[in-house]
Amino acid sequence: MPTNDRQDWEDTDYQPLDEKSPTMCDRAETWYTITSKKKVHVPSWWNGTEYQDGPGGTMSGTVTKSGTISADVTGTGGVDVDAIILTAKVSVSTKIGGSVSISTGHTYSHPVSRNKYGHLQYGSWGWKTTWKRWRSSSGSSCNTVEIGHGSATLPTSSTGWKYWETSS
Repeated sequence: MPTNDRQDWEDTDYQPLDEKSPTMCDRAETWYTITSKKKVHVPSWWNGTEYQDGPGGTMSGTVTKSGTISADVTGTGGVDVDAIILTAKVSVSTKIGGSVSISTGHTYSHPVSRNKYGHLQYGSWGWKTTWKRWRSSSGSSCNTVEIGHGSATLPTSSTGWKYWETSS
């Protein structure tokens, strides 16, 4: 019979674990999983990073400003933004961060189709993800329960221009 130096410990309650004993979880835990991912352009919305030109011709854009693009995380169940970002860093891309600072002089030119308007938007080439937050209980059951879910738009350090055309 093992001994224990803690007070109020009843040595007679000690039962060695064998194959017939229930599995015990050490402690309750929570964690996040990324359930989907899609590459997206995360726009920078500060002044001077979005242009429209046309109809037709060639348009050029230049970024000579500095700014920060931050992660946008929404959901239920007590969202921990840092935990979402860390989980996405591991399971989606190591380039993901909570924010990315831009200080650049990037110029881009593109021909605009006849009778169309060209649009340029500067930003980060990041990820749109969905996530779930899970909890396991301690004790013999070790149940896993979803306790939250949501979405996150996460910038990376890869930045540049997105171009598209419209009729007006």
